[in-house]
Amino acid sequence: MRPVRSSLHDEVAERLRQLIFAGELAPGSFIDEPALCASLAISRTPLREALKVLAAEGLVRHEPRRGSFVNQVTAQDLDQIFPVLALLEGRAAFEAAQQASDAELQALQALHERLQRHARARRIADYYAANLAIHEAIIALADNPWLARVIGDLRKLAKLARLQQLQAPGRLEQSCAEHLALFAALQARDAPAAQAAMHEHLLRQREALREVARSQANRIAP
Repeated sequence: MRPVRSSLHDEVAERLRQLIFAGELAPGSFIDEPALCASLAISRTPLREALKVLAAEGLVRHEPRRGSFVNQVTAQDLDQIFPVLALLEGRAAFEAAQQASDAELQALQALHERLQRHARARRIADYYAANLAIHEAIIALADNPWLARVIGDLRKLAKLARLQQLQAPGRLEQSCAEHLALFAALQARDAPAAQAAMHEHLLRQREALREVARSQANRIAP
């Protein structure tokens, strides 16, 4: 079978996702289409098609007569997203524990060792990248495309806020410990324990985001 080439608007959509997740297109900000067309060296048509894709994903919103804006994830959004994500990724961990080969678990161990190094050095951005790679690897090990698709859609929204949770006091160390517990369950082929560990890990991420929000509010308050 010949590989399917991505269309230009798919490539533009991915570039816009990168800009949003990097904070270069900030939450709530207006999307300046002429400026983006110039910087990306594209015409309006692929940009607008890409914006439709991101609107369907919930990353941007279009307002009639005003244009497109980067979406802001509210506290209510996160309260609704994280319990669902915990259930879905918990199921992915359950299936991964049942199906992962020894070689695949060795590759996952290497990712966890990288995660620990970044945690010890307090390299938050690098830690987050390794953390994301571990989550994606576990989803892939579950080998369930339907589960992966739904998780992927929700993760794009959660990603708008997830990096902030590592700023909560003690969260970096707690997150690393949670991952090691999850990996131990996967190594033991204990599917229920892996499911429970992943579920708890996601719910604690939400609580860490609440702590960051409370801390920021306290600093702003007179």
